[in-house]
Amino acid sequence: MFFSIEEIQTIREQALEMDKHRRVSPEMLRTIYDHRLFHLFVPDELEGRMTSLTEAARIFQESARIDGNLGWLVTIGAGGGFFAAYMSNEISRRVFAHREAVIAGSGMPTGTARKVDGGYIVNGSWKYCSGSTYATTFTANAVIDSGCTDHDAGSDETSSTRVESEIRSFILHPDQVEIVEDWNAFGLRATASHTISAVEAFVPTEMTFSLTESIAYEEEAIYQYPFLPFAQVSFAAVGAGIADHFLEAAESLARQRNRSALVFDKLSECKAALEQALSIFYETVEDSWKELLQEGRLSEATEAGVTATSLAAAQAALFCGQHVFPLLGLSAAMEDTEVNRCWRDLQTACSHALLRND
Repeated sequence: MFFSIEEIQTIREQALEMDKHRRVSPEMLRTIYDHRLFHLFVPDELEGRMTSLTEAARIFQESARIDGNLGWLVTIGAGGGFFAAYMSNEISRRVFAHREAVIAGSGMPTGTARKVDGGYIVNGSWKYCSGSTYATTFTANAVIDSGCTDHDAGSDETSSTRVESEIRSFILHPDQVEIVEDWNAFGLRATASHTISAVEAFVPTEMTFSLTESIAYEEEAIYQYPFLPFAQVSFAAVGAGIADHFLEAAESLARQRNRSALVFDKLSECKAALEQALSIFYETVEDSWKELLQEGRLSEATEAGVTATSLAAAQAALFCGQHVFPLLGLSAAMEDTEVNRCWRDLQTACSHALLRND
């Protein structure tokens, strides 16, 4: 067990209030800082605690088993450590090398940036920035405004056309962004996954980077792991942890309400299916990690296998909620019950685009 009994008890006692007020508690944040969970993929020299993907996935699962908000925030916060590979040593030290350092942001290029002397002027808004209310740094992708170019004089086309778009990532200080508190989802309510916006924010060139140009810490294996399967592994582990908690809470409620044998049979069926899916999932992730260490890269077949087992694990987690929750009765429909919070968090987490088969 990664967390102490006291830490688990404290977080779970505060879960209802966090859900109601849509805000993470100071005690939960302190636990994350104490264990340096936002630094699982940050190099040791930047006060990180570099961790293998398999071990990190187990930490994500355990965090989510305690509370869905905890699992989601740890996973998203830790994932920001990936960006250290794209920053200069000086900038990555400034961004990561302190106890409470954590990035919030979005990978969607829903902003624009125009080149000026010494940097860029950035404008835009970005949705679903988990951890926005306590982030020490924000990152956002924006399309570079390259202006227009004239056509040849003899062209019958319109007089100008936009050149091919370039996307760049920008490092923003908290005072350069406005948080639009619009995260009104029915689950994972305390994750502060709000929209952020920037208006005429000046970003020096050294505070920008390209996700296609790794420039530092090439010796760290995690930065060589393809980002898509990395993210799918991470989110699948969160879904599994929430499902663990849901099944625990569902069984407790079923015993309190003296439910029929049908309910307990379905609980046993779901537990077994989830355990089987997770066994294959972790075996596949561990094999991929070994391949990365030995070969320096993953084969296409391995990448596809990691994706497939991640999606299967997420679907097994979602199956638990879909097939057990309707059997629990009206008492489970009350939003202030533990099982209801877990069910809502599970539906929300598994709605992420990277965990869907469509």
